Amino acid sequence: MNAVSGLKACWINESAFRQEVMLCLVLYPFIFFVNATSVEKALLFSSLTLVVIVELINSAIECTIDRIGLEHNELSGRAKDMGAAAVMMTLFMMMGVWLCVLLY
Repeated sequence: MNAVSGLKACWINESAFRQEVMLCLVLYPFIFFVNATSVEKALLFSSLTLVVIVELINSAIECTIDRIGLEHNELSGRAKDMGAAAVMMTLFMMMGVWLCVLLY
């Protein structure tokens, strides 16, 4: 039940999570219509899902940092920036996978 609560909390409080879930809802069905091998389809699915997973982890980091304190702290800011960078890199990876599968 904790997992469902975590998904619900992230949906309510994180606009980026909502946007990424909506992206998945649009692109997941598209995977079935792509002329690709089963492995390529698995890569498309996995790359999308990984974006959502990393966003959940980033949101957990942000919540933890905010729980500790809202005053400016260099280490807290660095932790939040690193979490955001992880999401960005995952989005780049997802785009690269989709481009490779769809263009080659």
